[in-house]
Amino acid sequence: MRKKIEIMKYNISEAFELPRDIIMDLPKLTVIGDKEASLLNHKGIIEYTQETIRVNTKSGVFKITGEDLEIKTILSEEIIITGRIKKIEIIS
Repeated sequence: MRKKIEIMKYNISEAFELPRDIIMDLPKLTVIGDKEASLLNHKGIIEYTQETIRVNTKSGVFKITGEDLEIKTILSEEIIITGRIKKIEIIS
């Protein structure tokens, strides 16, 4: 049943040319150089240190590693992380 709903959401987003990340509640990651990352549609923070930030999403856990990492902004739908980003992984 859940798979049918996901297919229906995908078809609606295609038919009406709506962004899939919003309709299907998928995460959207925007990275600016190695200085900033913005993650939309998150489900909460799992781990937060200056070297590692792990964020839960519908698609899995986004693991951001680097130096002097900090959460600049956290809203219900968006997290902005700054610092020196070295690596981003998605763990499903």
